[in-house]
Amino acid sequence: MKIENKEIKIESYDIFTYRRIRRAIGYLGISLPILLVVLSFISFFQTPLQHSISHYYYTNLREIFTGALCAVGLFLICYKGHGNISILKNDNLLTNIAGVTALGVALVPTNPEVASDKIYTLIPYSEKWMGWLHYGFAALLFLIFALLAINVFTISHENKIPLSKSILNENNIYRFCGYSILLFIVMVPIAEKLHLFPYSTLVFEALSLFAFGTAWLIKGRALGDKGIIGQKLYQENNPIDTEKVFEE
Repeated sequence: MKIENKEIKIESYDIFTYRRIRRAIGYLGISLPILLVVLSFISFFQTPLQHSISHYYYTNLREIFTGALCAVGLFLICYKGHGNISILKNDNLLTNIAGVTALGVALVPTNPEVASDKIYTLIPYSEKWMGWLHYGFAALLFLIFALLAINVFTISHENKIPLSKSILNENNIYRFCGYSILLFIVMVPIAEKLHLFPYSTLVFEALSLFAFGTAWLIKGRALGDKGIIGQKLYQENNPIDTEKVFEE
């Protein structure tokens, strides 16, 4: 009996560790654009509002931009998801690739608006193609974010209960977030080319990060999973009673 209780405790610790990592990733994704924009309006930082999140690399808020992306990248690399025969559903592979590309976005900056503003990082080259490499990393990163939400997060979970599906079911939220990421990223070049409105790139990038962060927060059960929330979002009746587990 004691051995069984010990196994349950270890399993519950693992579950809660994964949930904390997911919530950390979600909070970082949502807070990054908010923090950059808010601090842009504080005169102390002497940083005007930028046309894209990537251009904050060339401002006094550079450390926040690179730091948050590096943190997300490291969390994703350390996050050990489930394997799958299908590459598009392989949690572990996709999160590792996303982690590497997040580091690439942070450490390989976009092209500055003024060529003389180029700031050297780990790669001491100022060729214009380096900026396109940054965009390649960013595009792949958001594509993987969408794949994770649509293909991986929606994989059926155990411990389901026979309740009628709610529009707030987690899979509906994941799909909405995933397709929203794809839509917002496609809108970035379209809005920029058509000059739809000022700071369109910044807005659509921020919306993509909000969708990404929301999916990870729901996956990390940031709203809790007991009672009505557990039934509506996760179709569960609290399969793990954590308070009971830790008391035994």
